[in-house]
Amino acid sequence: MFKKDHYQVIRNLISPDMANLCYRYLLNKRRVFKFLHENKLVSPFNDHWGALTDQQVDAWANYDDVLMTTLLVETKSKLEKEIDMKLIETYTYTRLYVYGNELHRHKDRPSCAVSATMNLGGDAWPIYVDNTGGENNPGIRVDLEPGDCLMYRGTELEHWREKFYGESCGQVFLHYNDASDPQSKDNKYDGRPILGLPNSARPYIK
Repeated sequence: MFKKDHYQVIRNLISPDMANLCYRYLLNKRRVFKFLHENKLVSPFNDHWGALTDQQVDAWANYDDVLMTTLLVETKSKLEKEIDMKLIETYTYTRLYVYGNELHRHKDRPSCAVSATMNLGGDAWPIYVDNTGGENNPGIRVDLEPGDCLMYRGTELEHWREKFYGESCGQVFLHYNDASDPQSKDNKYDGRPILGLPNSARPYIK
């Protein structure tokens, strides 16, 4: 189980060099996304290259990018050892935050029952977690260097980020379920047959 209050900071989940590579990859992917959409070379409903807004933050985001799903799988055994829990992969979610963004307090849906948010690079930006499991409490500030992650029970603990005053910050959310939880079977791969499929592909999956 988690060492403390349903959350745990894990340093150097990946190396700073690997984190920087992932960050630069995301910057490049966002650049390609903008070019494709500005020149009408891809359908506005195609989210393979990401999206500029989601329900929480007005920032470029990407659901289950293939490189990020590779991190999800490759880091799982290390995370399992850290929290002494068998995990089932569900999906990843990546954002490139920009000046003025704010991630409001929230708890997550069942596919995010056990989550790790990892700093990939850019300007520093702390995350806050309420380790009491309550609502609207001050919370605990966590500062992460590139390659570090905060692991927490996303469905139980409120987490948030205050207004961002930097230029850019890259974060990836690695989402899992506790393998001993009965719902983990339904939440595996977030209900898809394999990892890495974009949300726009769901209507065509049999």
